[in-house]
Amino acid sequence: MSVEAIVQGQLDAYNAQDIEAFIPHFADDITVSDLNAEPNLTGLDAYRERHVNMFAQFPGNRAELVSRTVIGRTVIDHERVFRSPDATPFEVAAIYTFAGDKIARVDFVKA
Repeated sequence: MSVEAIVQGQLDAYNAQDIEAFIPHFADDITVSDLNAEPNLTGLDAYRERHVNMFAQFPGNRAELVSRTVIGRTVIDHERVFRSPDATPFEVAAIYTFAGDKIARVDFVKA
């Protein structure tokens, strides 16, 4: 499976708020950080917990893909995130870095 297909698969699962379909796209030692910052989350269990809580808090949450760039084994998504149907959306860039066929790191730029 291509890195682009893996990123799309996790985005589809994220938008469906299907944690069981979402988590397998990520490495056991997944690291999450704001760009150029220290990691704010490490490990698949913590990543699962973060998303279970977010999906519960924002049941209408979804991310709309604005654009995607693939450079080798790195995928950069520009997304518009809606926490609820009536909330003002916000923009993020998600930079996905791979180890094998799993996402090993995600760096976020938020606007």
